Amino acid sequence: MRLGGPHTLPVAMFCGSFAWSFVYVSLPFHIQTITTLDATATLRWTGWILGISPLVTVVTAPLWGRIGERLDPKACYVSTQAFQGLAFFGMALARTLPELFASRLVLGVMGAASTFAFISAGRSADPTEVRRQVAAIQSGMTIGQVIGPLAGAIAAARLGFRASFVLGGLILLGCGVLVQWSGLPAPDVVEPRASRGPSHLREVAAVALLVLGGSTQVFFLTSVLPQVLPDLGVASARTLEIGGLLIFVSGAAAALGALVTNRLAELLPERRLIPGLLLASSVFLGLLGVVGSVWTYGVLRFFQVLCIAPVFPLVVARLAQRAGGAAIGVINSARIGAAFVGPVVATTLLTWAPTQALYLVLAAIGVACLPLAAMARAGSRA
Repeated sequence: MRLGGPHTLPVAMFCGSFAWSFVYVSLPFHIQTITTLDATATLRWTGWILGISPLVTVVTAPLWGRIGERLDPKACYVSTQAFQGLAFFGMALARTLPELFASRLVLGVMGAASTFAFISAGRSADPTEVRRQVAAIQSGMTIGQVIGPLAGAIAAARLGFRASFVLGGLILLGCGVLVQWSGLPAPDVVEPRASRGPSHLREVAAVALLVLGGSTQVFFLTSVLPQVLPDLGVASARTLEIGGLLIFVSGAAAALGALVTNRLAELLPERRLIPGLLLASSVFLGLLGVVGSVWTYGVLRFFQVLCIAPVFPLVVARLAQRAGGAAIGVINSARIGAAFVGPVVATTLLTWAPTQALYLVLAAIGVACLPLAAMARAGSRA
């Protein structure tokens, strides 16, 4: 039985993603207000405080996936949101950087809500419905990530940092209530995953690497905007404004790409669709290195993300019906891990190479994913 009605999961994931990004945007500024250290040490703490939650989630997501497979994913989802809400309250109570770090670490341990959502989406017998649910969940998370920072910045400025953390925690608790009272009871017996066919290690690895490569092409941009925008003729006084606009464009394209996934799958067979999307995304990435206008750059970035966004729901939906919870957790870890790999690859390359080299490397990652798409397709037929 699926978790909630057809719209419950996407709405809940939107709210959860909104809450995370709502709080995340003000964390660096909050750290500056409570630190007693020098600028260098504070910067080091800032990186760890911001990064520890997703880092721990990458490690724990497969474990939570196995738990969600054996237990009721609805109850697991509700419990996770409740614990995350409490961890947000802990952030509000923290008075020192180590205390704030500890609350973010606990938050990362419990950061598996999307894993339970994808497990639940995979329990439909209809492949089209699975693909639609995965795409809708991805869209909900993406839209929340786009809207959350703006709302969070306003809330922190008007209410204060700690009050905004409490508000974020209340939103997460509301997500749990929404799913708990969605109108569908939790299943009494979780269907055994073995009845849906074996999940081969080779296929899971191929899909995870494919998700990692595709998501890296999405997550790299924010970290290099200060270096990219001046080369496009953007004045230093407008870099924050234009950078925010490019992030918004990327998020809108990701949400739209996920929404049209089912329509694309109806028009083209996946054996042609997935490679075509990977190649198109890589071509647009390569073109980013030759444009000189920020507006042309924004248009190309929109179409690049629009092409790569459907790849995740396409490959995950195909596996979700047959894979165990641990496998889904591994794939979700790859998606979360791309938020680290993208910025690290991008910033490292720019320390010794021009921006054109960065775009070519990212384009090459998409091309390198083509054999992985073929391996994943072969595994699904096995």
